[in-house]
Amino acid sequence: MTTQQEAMRNHWWWRPGWSVGRRFYTWHLTFEGQEDVHRLATEYRTALAPLRGILTPIPDQWLHLTMQGIGFVGETSEQDVQAIVDAAHTRLAAVPAFDLQIGPAVLDPEAVLLRVHPDSRVRAVRDAIRNAIGDVLGEVPEKAEGFTPHVSVAYSAGNGPAAPIAQILADLDLEPAQAHISSAELIVIHRDNNMYEWEPYAKVPLG
Repeated sequence: MTTQQEAMRNHWWWRPGWSVGRRFYTWHLTFEGQEDVHRLATEYRTALAPLRGILTPIPDQWLHLTMQGIGFVGETSEQDVQAIVDAAHTRLAAVPAFDLQIGPAVLDPEAVLLRVHPDSRVRAVRDAIRNAIGDVLGEVPEKAEGFTPHVSVAYSAGNGPAAPIAQILADLDLEPAQAHISSAELIVIHRDNNMYEWEPYAKVPLG
């Protein structure tokens, strides 16, 4: 499954505030030990391998579902970060663990994305995290609206036509992956190496 678009753009441009060496506190869902998610990601990486250089495939270790940022390290008090973790323990205890279907792929101008179902459960986790941040900071960074839950399997490594990627995706019929979501992770992320890489900060269980 693909969207109708003509061009890809480089995902790895530097967003405002970002540069080599900067680190950022953010909440993600990650997929350590989720073998079926890794199976599907491997199938997409294999199918898209002829386009390496055009796309940056994401290794299993760095697969993630972006949730909600807090702020840059050095600009955000670690005391506040820990207080947010504490608040998240309370907020997320009210959100039951759930199963999630991941896939099929959608072609975005900057990535090959896997949509997730039901996205309402993911949104409930994000809402709880946003409430935890609000409990501590008052204001919550990043807008509540415009959030589309997804897991990327490859990023666009440059500007160019979308057709070669779209053709590969159109010819695929891969079985969606099943994941079990029982926690949310606060991580310290960077993008120094044209990849989102991180160190874990806290893992907070769902109810």
